[in-house]
Amino acid sequence: MTADRLLRTADFAYHLPPELIAQTPGTERGDSRLLVVRRPSRGLQDLGFAALPDLIPPGDLLVLNSTRVRHARLLGTRPSGAPAEVLLIHPSTDGSWLAIGKPGSALREGKRITLGAGAEIETLEVLPDGERRVRFVGMPADQAIARYGRLPLPPYIDRDPDAQDEVRYQTVYADREGSVAAPTAGLHFTEAMLGSLRGRGVRIVSLDLEVGPGTFRPVEEEDIAAHPMHPERYDIPADVAAAVRDARSRGAAVWAVGTTVVRALESAAQDDGTVAEGAAETRLLISPGYDFKVVNHLVTNFHLPRSTLLMLVAAFAGYDTMMAAYRHAVEARYRFYSYGDAMCIL
Repeated sequence: MTADRLLRTADFAYHLPPELIAQTPGTERGDSRLLVVRRPSRGLQDLGFAALPDLIPPGDLLVLNSTRVRHARLLGTRPSGAPAEVLLIHPSTDGSWLAIGKPGSALREGKRITLGAGAEIETLEVLPDGERRVRFVGMPADQAIARYGRLPLPPYIDRDPDAQDEVRYQTVYADREGSVAAPTAGLHFTEAMLGSLRGRGVRIVSLDLEVGPGTFRPVEEEDIAAHPMHPERYDIPADVAAAVRDARSRGAAVWAVGTTVVRALESAAQDDGTVAEGAAETRLLISPGYDFKVVNHLVTNFHLPRSTLLMLVAAFAGYDTMMAAYRHAVEARYRFYSYGDAMCIL
């Protein structure tokens, strides 16, 4: 058992055969597999994602993240003609953008990257954490993004985005643009399934959390608490806060679709298990030992080794239970990561 010792980052490493990393979405949205993890028995059950509605009782609350992925990846050239890349994270009120990019030498203060005819990106400031503050030159940001922006597929998908990704790397309920990565647990849901859930009496609400590049960043520090969490913006509308409060009053369960929903709800959690409405930033790091206040059940994908997302699901299900589930998923040849299969933690 692990309860008697302090977990380190190395405890969240696991072996994943490269061929299990899904490079493309499944043939149809929603045709993925579903590994059900039952607490506290640690029982595992192999199902299809289509079985999810049978697992959610009428009256329970399902919370989605309705963020839309921005075409935030911009490829350009340096004055030398060598390639460079910028990933936009978030706009600022003064018209500049928070961004990261490579190579770092191309994004030094005062340097410019040419995107195409009449459009450049200039680095205004190099921030202490390595992020940059940049501005568009020669073309308004929205026009430049529309013309030159690409969908930022995760770094473990080794290909350029295509027309299929434009549809399948967004959820069917995506709304407000702002993320650099999809809330991937939601990619499995179809309009038909959402309609079926509503028809069964499941209440469905949406919040917004802008997924940042830190979602793919492995934890380098062996002391988990020393890992610097990059801020992510979230917004919990009044109807979501009211729905959580209502579910609590009725004794109904709160289901989170994705780790981003967990982080938003738990960041806004009150002592009584309700949540505060409104917009805020979160740097919440959830790892084993965390006391969940709001979320009762979780639908999620399979996550990177040594990642904060794997630590979160291990905190939710129990470390031993989760690592056993991952070993089973590898042995059973589940598809991993963004375009992979799903897990439901009961």
